[in-house]
Amino acid sequence: MLATASQALDVEVTMFLQSSAVILARQGEAGNVNAPGFQPLGELLDNFLDARGKLYLCSPCLKEGNIVKEELVDGAEIGAAGTLVDAVMSAAKVVTY
Repeated sequence: MLATASQALDVEVTMFLQSSAVILARQGEAGNVNAPGFQPLGELLDNFLDARGKLYLCSPCLKEGNIVKEELVDGAEIGAAGTLVDAVMSAAKVVTY
């Protein structure tokens, strides 16, 4: 929700999912996450990617979860520590939430 709200303010947003969070980028998984009073996570993820948000997933975490690239939502990219460090070092601001 914070990511799409930021995008609505013309902020370029990059997310990097680690650990068990990478499963949310498996096709159909985010659609299973709903919190009362909030837009469903699947819709938020679709909106984020449609607004050209960058979504990176931890490659060792995907391997640990036996998740392969073909299972991922369109637009998700696989990255490692260097990808995250580069994104953080080149960002004007970083929010960890």
